[in-house]
Amino acid sequence: MDEEHVARAALARLAEPGDTALGAALRVHGPQEVLRVLQDDGPLPTEFRKRDPAGYRVRLGGPSAADDLATVARLGGRFIVPGDRHWPTQLDDLGDARPVGLWVRGPVPLRHAALRSVAVVGARAGSDYGTYVTHELAIGLAEQGWTVVSGGAYGIDGAAHRGSLAGGGPTVAVLACGVDVAYPRGHERLLARIGETGTLVSELPPGGTPSRVRFVERNRVIAALSRGTVVVEAALRSGALITARRARALGRMVIGIPGPVTAPQSAGVHQLLREEDTMLVTGAAEVIENVGLIGEDLAPRQSGPATVWDTLGAEAARVLEAVPPGGTAGTEAIARDAGLGRTAALGHLEELLRLGLVRHAPSTAPEDHWQRRRDL
Repeated sequence: MDEEHVARAALARLAEPGDTALGAALRVHGPQEVLRVLQDDGPLPTEFRKRDPAGYRVRLGGPSAADDLATVARLGGRFIVPGDRHWPTQLDDLGDARPVGLWVRGPVPLRHAALRSVAVVGARAGSDYGTYVTHELAIGLAEQGWTVVSGGAYGIDGAAHRGSLAGGGPTVAVLACGVDVAYPRGHERLLARIGETGTLVSELPPGGTPSRVRFVERNRVIAALSRGTVVVEAALRSGALITARRARALGRMVIGIPGPVTAPQSAGVHQLLREEDTMLVTGAAEVIENVGLIGEDLAPRQSGPATVWDTLGAEAARVLEAVPPGGTAGTEAIARDAGLGRTAALGHLEELLRLGLVRHAPSTAPEDHWQRRRDL
């Protein structure tokens, strides 16, 4: 690790994620100078004027950057910073709220995983409908070569990760704790599998513990990493909605999947869908159409099953409808019901006969009587 990596690793332990004052100072002075100033007792640069320096300095004396770097290396992970080969440059869109650096663990380089990625987020208390839809959506995305990014939580997050793994694709879990911390505990095996086949990501150094504020700030990284954010289920007050609005502020696509209008888990999604620039989708192909390449990743148009009625002109359809499916009707009666002259009606009847849609009535009926096929 060079001096910049070491300095940023140290700063990652002194500051909270999303600290824009620290981000501004890094932009102006660089990480080594900012760390030196924080380690001294002197005044901080003007970028920190709204921050109490004690809030940073109180954490001095904890685990060193060398300790943290050694810990993540033992786990097979690494610490990446802006400008690195594996740094996802879309995170730079966060400006001064850009992460100081990212602790990553897993075989898939984060920059590669994030090139074609979609965030899938939603309620922790996902319904059976929500978790099923999420799982199928993530499978479809993975099968088409898209990385699913989520937060590793219960409910929709977990279903998104599992679906991506089931589809044979890598998945990225952005954590609000250290990459060596299994949180939530019930996802210990899932997170371990992501660490073996995908990528675990965190702004917090090893051993970092989750908190409400850290979950909120984690959402901006999920939003920035991905080309778009899909919200499957979310209540009116939901972290998933925060992720969606962070995505919109960054110019990313915001996508919602509707649920039952009576379900509180979908109330936030429905509110999001009423806002400008939120797209409604029902499956992976439609998500890809919205976040993929213009003119190339088009979803097939959905339609109901075609019937023979779709191929008929208006007059022929009226004639066919005038022929009873069970009984029989004469040409004159059919012409009258269809509102056509006898000659025109007879012409359409001959056309329908060739198509196999009508037939001449049985010999017991009058000669000019007709009968419709029963299955129409």
